[in-house]
Amino acid sequence: MAMARTKYNGSCHCGKIKFEVYAGTTVTVFECNCSICVKKQNNHFIVPAKDFKLLEGHTFLTTYTFGTHQAKHMFCSHCGVQSFYIPRSSPEGYGIMPHCLDEPKPLKIIIEKFDGQHWEDSIAKHANLFRNKIKM
Repeated sequence: MAMARTKYNGSCHCGKIKFEVYAGTTVTVFECNCSICVKKQNNHFIVPAKDFKLLEGHTFLTTYTFGTHQAKHMFCSHCGVQSFYIPRSSPEGYGIMPHCLDEPKPLKIIIEKFDGQHWEDSIAKHANLFRNKIKM
């Protein structure tokens, strides 16, 4: 049975970055404890790249990488808000910050803890969950 999907509109604080994303009415948000996620409160849900579209603001995006340089942390160069990024765990998808969705809001958010301080062990533990998010 297919999951009900909704088109969400989102943006950064100043509105220069605007995007749309398709996801379920219930989203699983990853709460990670790696160094950058803790500092930025980078809670996010993952969608396949085909379900994400940047509508405005490409020229305002700045990308930050560190460590393995696999994750692409993109943020608005004007207001500094990160509304989405390309996660190391799912480079073929996007991590979307649910608090940057303007309308509508997901009906339900499920929080899934991810131990980013022990990334390799945690990704192995959650491998099926990440694979299922990208196949949607």
